[in-house]
Amino acid sequence: MAGKLIVLEGTDGSGKSTQFGRLCQRMEAEGKPFRRIVFPRYQEESSALIRLYLNGAFGTHPEDVNAYAASSFYAVDRYASYVQDWGQAYREGAMILSDRYTTSNAVHQGSKVPEGERAAFFRWLYEYEYDRLGLPKPDLVCYLDMPTDCAVSLLRSRETATHTHADIHERDDSYLAQCRSCAREAAQVLGWQRIPCVDGQGQLRTVEEIHREIWAAVSRLL
Repeated sequence: MAGKLIVLEGTDGSGKSTQFGRLCQRMEAEGKPFRRIVFPRYQEESSALIRLYLNGAFGTHPEDVNAYAASSFYAVDRYASYVQDWGQAYREGAMILSDRYTTSNAVHQGSKVPEGERAAFFRWLYEYEYDRLGLPKPDLVCYLDMPTDCAVSLLRSRETATHTHADIHERDDSYLAQCRSCAREAAQVLGWQRIPCVDGQGQLRTVEEIHREIWAAVSRLL
């Protein structure tokens, strides 16, 4: 019997990695067995085209590589991961927690598609990865909805603190805004659970507040 696949998704700067770590810690504390996967797998050979793309080898702006080509780069990495790493465990009933997944193509690559054509792109993407490549479809996608101005501020602070350089996605503020717009549409069309990262007054919610909402959604599948 197939297992369960739970995905945390969000735009760059949404705090997704923090929430994913917190979710994994909670699963361990609750004694719930699971497998943890993170995409892209930058250290693996299957991510070579992703690294070239993000480092600007195919163009210095995200739009220089069309949504379908760039989606294929990421899909290949996921396919290799599924076949080589976690596929057997999933088919045998394991709980899989994933930091990003096919959903990231919907967010980041779908943003390159004209608004009126995004639903068709989402259908193509899901058919390509789930039907053609044979990757499992998530049982739950929690989408962290962070306003772009907050995300940009957090990204720039992180770059300063860690002395890292932004990739072609992270340094393009207008692209990040398009990603958020696309992500909100994808969440509605594809049935993701939207987790707001700010409250009704526009103030950032605490890490613990957001975690509690994610945990409530995940708990229903345990």
